Amino acid sequence: MKNVTKLAFAFILLLSMIIAGCTNNESANTNNEEELVSNGDENKQDMSEVDVSQIKEFKQSPMLNDKGLPDVKERLPLEPKLPNEMPAKFLQFEIGKYGGELNTVTRDPKWDADLFVMSNEPLLNTPGILGEEVTGNVLKDYEVTEDQKEFTFYMREGLKWSDGEPVTTEDVRFAVEDVLLNEEIMPIVPSWLHSGGNAQGNPLKLEVVDEYTYKISFDEPYGGFPIALAIGNWRGYNDLLKPAHYLKQFHKKYADAAELEKLIKEAKLGEDTESTWVNFFNYMDITEREMSHSNAVGFPSLYPWTMKEMDKTYAIYERNPYYFKVDPEGNQLPYIDSIKSTIVQDTEVVGLKTIAGEVDFSRETTALTKMPVYRENAEKGGYEALLANMHVTPSDVFLNQTYNDPVWREVVQDIRFRQALNFAIDREEIIDSLYFGFAEPSEITDSKLDLDKANQLLDEMGMKKGTDGYRIGPDGKRFSIPFEVQAAAPDIVPLAELLVEMWKEIGIHAAVKTIDGTLWGTRNTANELKASIMWTHTPLYYMSDYGETFWGPLWDSWWQSGGETGEEPPEHVKKFFTLMDELQVSTPEEAKAVEEKIREEMKNNLHYFVHVEKVKQPLIVNNKLGNITDKGTAISINFAGEQMYFKE
Repeated sequence: MKNVTKLAFAFILLLSMIIAGCTNNESANTNNEEELVSNGDENKQDMSEVDVSQIKEFKQSPMLNDKGLPDVKERLPLEPKLPNEMPAKFLQFEIGKYGGELNTVTRDPKWDADLFVMSNEPLLNTPGILGEEVTGNVLKDYEVTEDQKEFTFYMREGLKWSDGEPVTTEDVRFAVEDVLLNEEIMPIVPSWLHSGGNAQGNPLKLEVVDEYTYKISFDEPYGGFPIALAIGNWRGYNDLLKPAHYLKQFHKKYADAAELEKLIKEAKLGEDTESTWVNFFNYMDITEREMSHSNAVGFPSLYPWTMKEMDKTYAIYERNPYYFKVDPEGNQLPYIDSIKSTIVQDTEVVGLKTIAGEVDFSRETTALTKMPVYRENAEKGGYEALLANMHVTPSDVFLNQTYNDPVWREVVQDIRFRQALNFAIDREEIIDSLYFGFAEPSEITDSKLDLDKANQLLDEMGMKKGTDGYRIGPDGKRFSIPFEVQAAAPDIVPLAELLVEMWKEIGIHAAVKTIDGTLWGTRNTANELKASIMWTHTPLYYMSDYGETFWGPLWDSWWQSGGETGEEPPEHVKKFFTLMDELQVSTPEEAKAVEEKIREEMKNNLHYFVHVEKVKQPLIVNNKLGNITDKGTAISINFAGEQMYFKE
């Protein structure tokens, strides 16, 4: 299926990369009044050699001078955190320079992905999002009992919210007892906070030891709890730590009833939202995924930047004067003073702004298909177009085995059918035409192209071909795979179109329909999608994300609810789900063996199709942006925003 056009385009891409690699350009996106903290290669730091307790003097950005703030040392915790978001094997940290405004772009003002990743602060941290070790972050440290049932957490004494109020165990107690375990606010406690990491176990128990120490315990061993706090589901600190001093004024238990009622009436919750105290409280409680919402202005947080203003075309985020991290020389982070996120819903306009050099950092809105254009305009735009590994398998293929159609179920639940489709997927064609060589055939499932074997399996099933060349289902009608996809990533729709042609080679009819993302989500939740394509976190063991809500939503519902909803899955699926649960409660050391078992089950049962992995993702980076690397994953580079800086 390969053709000259695709090979020529790949050659152009390679040539453009070689040419671009020979250039070294600078741009002028800095403030002349900015103060140099340090410079030169001699200031590259190995964090493992730095003891934060030995830092005697702390410094702040000149932006904060004459603001009437307490001294920087008083604004920092007694033991600030040194940045280790990127491990030394990926990035040799440089002492940076204060100042500047980072320009980013987003298509959705309510979900600014690059800003979210750049700003989010989990309770714990796993450097490089590798899951190899778990260190402190918002929390200073933690201890685990030998039976892995009880976890003691040590907070950073002197840590403060962005409004200057202290962070203590009262913020933990409030988050757990008054929100998480409050059935009005949270009718169902999230499954990851139950024993065993699933809803069938009992919820967590909290014990406050003192102002800066608390314990969380479970009925069963939960060795994966620290990694869940560090990176699971990209969560931040919000589930288990909330600004109690601020949120109590909106909570029925603490607020004056008349005053609360007045606030609820004055609030603009939207036409479809009932004016209850719970809805109002949730509206005022800004979680990590809502940091780019307009009502985030003034909400106390622990992020490096907080929202200052927002209108229909942009949002401004300014440095948090109480941020808890410093560099090895005692300079309070972040280096960059502010972020301006421009809101552009037109994808083409996003691309034009990018190549014009109006964007200093971009990951979420980039596309591998645009790399030749990025490279061609890099010198003029004053940026670099880097390639780093994606953290996901970007376009996995799902057949919903629990869709409410007996004929469909009979066919797609037959392992021979799924094997036949898998044998008919030409990975090399996909890699060449969609990823231009910057991907590898998946080792997670069998990647062999074998049309003879595919046809043999379908023949064994009795799926004979009709006069039109397409195979007939058990009901005597042409069997068809109707893909319904959203253009959530640039490769999803083209992949679906390629699969239509590939599966036609073995007599399987398929069609593609592109639908709105919101509708796609609604239909998926309602078990109304027969076939679709979406990314998963399959390469990241700690996410325990194997597309189960796409290929078996009713089975997953049954498993997660303890049999109260959905449909009971077959034994091989129960075995798979059991391994997923085991993975969630495993320590990083234990998880490797469990992951191997999961991979074996995936090969044996082919629940979904993982055709490629190690796909590259473009990063657009201003030439003057420091503490940037192309090693590790693109999202882990994005994750370390507080240590980025504009060079001279």
